[in-house]
Amino acid sequence: MGLGQLERKVMDTLWDAPDQSLSGREVADQIPDRAYTTVLTILERLRRKKLVKRSTDGKVHTFSAAATRESYTASLMLEPLGSAQDRNAVLVRFAKTVSSAEAKVLRDALDASRKQRP
Repeated sequence: MGLGQLERKVMDTLWDAPDQSLSGREVADQIPDRAYTTVLTILERLRRKKLVKRSTDGKVHTFSAAATRESYTASLMLEPLGSAQDRNAVLVRFAKTVSSAEAKVLRDALDASRKQRP
């Protein structure tokens, strides 16, 4: 589920404020080249896609990202893997494209994951 350019700007605004919810006005203020109503429409579209959470306090709606930027990016990476006929071949091909530093991160994450499993 890729994001359009404006959706990405809105999500970046929310991801850059991970510990707080922002009002529609606060999000719109970070995207000055778009109308407030346009930003509200995008926020609602992202909420329907389950990428944004909305809370209401009185008459004010506030918005926050439903997951981290990293979680979203990982889900994008997993999408094509899920539709591959040969997942192992895709993983091998991917492994050949990463740098040695990235490979170390992956190895460490796999080792940590194995240790957490019963």
